[in-house]
Amino acid sequence: MIEDLRYPIGEFDKNVVVTPALRVEYIKTILALHDNLAGAVSGLNERQLDAPYRPDGWTIRQTIHHVADSHLNAFVRFKLSLTENAPTIRPYFEDRWAELADSQMPIDVSMKIIQGMHLRWATLLMAMTGEDFKRELIHPESGVWTLEKMLALYDWHSRHHTAHITNLRARNNW
Repeated sequence: MIEDLRYPIGEFDKNVVVTPALRVEYIKTILALHDNLAGAVSGLNERQLDAPYRPDGWTIRQTIHHVADSHLNAFVRFKLSLTENAPTIRPYFEDRWAELADSQMPIDVSMKIIQGMHLRWATLLMAMTGEDFKRELIHPESGVWTLEKMLALYDWHSRHHTAHITNLRARNNW
């Protein structure tokens, strides 16, 4: 049961074969994330925003702030990879970031970040060529990633965290 709560859409498959058609779908996910998250949190009160989506999991509030943090990092990683030759990116401790004071702020702060940054990111993605999507970055912990695999990851990540919220709402009849 915990694994279902932790991975409501399943775990990310790093072996996914990314086709041009899938790239289009992934970009649509990036572009729609703000609206999808806004729908997922619509009408929730402060108590509900501070409810964890699973035992020992992040609250909805922390999840929204995490998405902003994570996707800002991803956007920068894309830009680094498009302007440098296979840059080594810097990992960060997501769990520690989720405990910092800004993760207790109202969610509208991060929702605005997600809205603006995702529009910029989608614009960048739509201008990329097939060759651009083959560009690489190096993650010190997980190795070499192409930008098309990174795009697949953030499509999954977007749907994954949205499902955390919508599934919690369904379980609790919110």
